[in-house]
Amino acid sequence: MRDVGVSAMSVAIPACRVDLRDFCQWTGGDPEKTLAVVGSAFRIADRDESVYTLAANAVIRLIDQNGLDPRQIGYLALGTESSTDNAAGAVIVKGLVDRALAPRGQSLARNIEVPEFKHACLGGVYALKSALRYVATDGAGRQAIVVAADLAEYARGSTGEPTQGAGAVAMLVEAAPRLFRVSLEGGSSAAYREVDFRKPVRRYAYDPVPAEGRVHDFPVFNGKYSTACYTDAVRCALTDLAVRRQQSLYALLQSVDAFFFHRPYAKMPQDGLSATLVAALAETDGPLEALGLNGETVRRELESAILDAAIARRGDEPFPETGRAVRALRGTEHATWCREKLALGAGPMRELGNLYTAALPAWLAAGLEEAAERGVDLEGKRLMAVGYGSGDAAEAFELEVVPGWREAAGRIGLQAALARQLTLTEAQYHALHERGDAGKLPYPRGQEVVLEAVGHTETAAFSDRGIEYYRWLD
Repeated sequence: MRDVGVSAMSVAIPACRVDLRDFCQWTGGDPEKTLAVVGSAFRIADRDESVYTLAANAVIRLIDQNGLDPRQIGYLALGTESSTDNAAGAVIVKGLVDRALAPRGQSLARNIEVPEFKHACLGGVYALKSALRYVATDGAGRQAIVVAADLAEYARGSTGEPTQGAGAVAMLVEAAPRLFRVSLEGGSSAAYREVDFRKPVRRYAYDPVPAEGRVHDFPVFNGKYSTACYTDAVRCALTDLAVRRQQSLYALLQSVDAFFFHRPYAKMPQDGLSATLVAALAETDGPLEALGLNGETVRRELESAILDAAIARRGDEPFPETGRAVRALRGTEHATWCREKLALGAGPMRELGNLYTAALPAWLAAGLEEAAERGVDLEGKRLMAVGYGSGDAAEAFELEVVPGWREAAGRIGLQAALARQLTLTEAQYHALHERGDAGKLPYPRGQEVVLEAVGHTETAAFSDRGIEYYRWLD
């Protein structure tokens, strides 16, 4: 059963929006540079939203918007790096979905698998691959739901602060898909990068746990090094896919109709695809030399262990020749090719910020929805999805848009979710970022799961310290 893929998608994003022009005014940043490199806005969770409410609300919308029978779901996988419970994961999402379905006399099946996947921003992709394998093997005849959800937050004043974001994307996985089929023949890359982007427990292990308010999960990261890890990993994953298909990297790239990368901020996918194109051009003599570059020098650099040694130089460019080649491509037909291949759905993504595990599926959702609205013919087109998880690992896999895809794409609802927004003032943003509570904010609420309280009891007879309680807002 190789005809497996995704039949439907849905999204859940917070209404609370930070405009990056406003943000630059508050912080003294350069608005033109920020908008060019990062995007136009990001979303931040309100006081009664968590990674689990976002995930559950995306799943509930997936069920409702597509008329699904919850009892046919045999697999519910959660990809996230924002868990607030190190024991339970996707089963929490199941519980919240069941709570929403209860008034209708429905629930998800009891005989359902509920795994959680974690590897930085790649958890959602690993969850999707596992769900595809489930549907293609022992789960044949049933459906699977994958939900990627995260809260991306950074410390005030850090370089990552304008790249924050929050949201969830749910995907229905089944045989004979109605949106796109996924090739299980993908390219992989993994290498341990010690100080790339991490969330070590030790950084907070000895701090007092607050009785209420937001518990921050700020990462430890090194920006320039992390960017180099990203470009190196996605290039290696695409190269591996080319090797598996017994074709050149250049031929693989040219066969793709549109690319969708993990997207921490607007410029990073451009850098990733440009560096991969440089590597492809360096495979043969001539193309880079025509730009005044040395292809052999680039090849040696990419094959070396220079990235592993880069941290010793504390901020130097890990791939100087490759970086010079990427800059040399600007203004050429190669740069135009990269922009065009990354254009579909890029506009809405500028409003979302970094969604960690949900960033890649959100871009896919944006691209499919945009194509359906604009009348772009995607049937039979080859889309390349490139996921990445800091630390690092990457996956590259091909999607093929199936006949009748427009109907499913028309139900995604990303634009509708973006339309529900409240642009925060500086005081409101600071309150949400610092305390997780800016009071009751004036934006429309719908039927959704919300966080109601956090337990703080700890006695010999009963303990619920840190356990989150939820309710269905009808």
